[in-house]
Amino acid sequence: MASSNPSWGEERIANELLLKLGIRVSPRTVRKYMPKRPGGQPLGDQRWSTFVRNHAAAILACDFCVVVTARFRLLYVLVVIEHETRRIVHCNVTTHPNAAWTLQQLREAFPSDHRYRFLIHDGDAIFSPQLDRSITHMGLRVLKTPPRSPKANSLCERVIGTLRREFLDFLIPLTEAHLRSVTKNWAKHYNRARPHNSLGPGIPNPPVDLPVRPNKHPHRIPSHCKVLAHPVLGGLHHDYRLVAKAA
Repeated sequence: MASSNPSWGEERIANELLLKLGIRVSPRTVRKYMPKRPGGQPLGDQRWSTFVRNHAAAILACDFCVVVTARFRLLYVLVVIEHETRRIVHCNVTTHPNAAWTLQQLREAFPSDHRYRFLIHDGDAIFSPQLDRSITHMGLRVLKTPPRSPKANSLCERVIGTLRREFLDFLIPLTEAHLRSVTKNWAKHYNRARPHNSLGPGIPNPPVDLPVRPNKHPHRIPSHCKVLAHPVLGGLHHDYRLVAKAA
């Protein structure tokens, strides 16, 4: 796993083993067997040491990040995240991020019977007073972060940092459609397969076929099962699952 996924650290691999394969291994044990990286290279683990652990089910947060294509065009990625589950509720890409486009994306993110009460965003000019009034009419109260205070929207800042570290640092998008496609694929992996240490560890939308814990032998793979690795984003990451062996 460490060789196939160079950006994964020992906690990420330990969580993958625990949640996907039912193998309980300490991150310190994983670190012992990880290949040594040459000197002068980044460790590839988390760079954000502190962030706000807010699990309120009624809070959403959104923010933009900028991506440069192979032809040096600027594209903007909007990410909307749910605080309690760390689930990416919505994401999309545009070349012209104006208030009208942003409002339409937020309408698509919130179902008509949503249970959310607050939306956190920064003071960017995209979030105009008219947009905030429209959000209020949708039943949400806008919480605008203070200037130069990224920690006030730490969860969304963190997921954008994860987005950059896990695929934007390894991929140069060709077009807007290309970036939209890979971003949505990564968001699907982020929600349904990627272990999150802040959740216990856990997965925002866990699949139903995860092994039941604790196993009878937590350090062994059941004899009737084998491990399958499904490549994500062309093999940049992998999704490991237990499947029954053929009879």
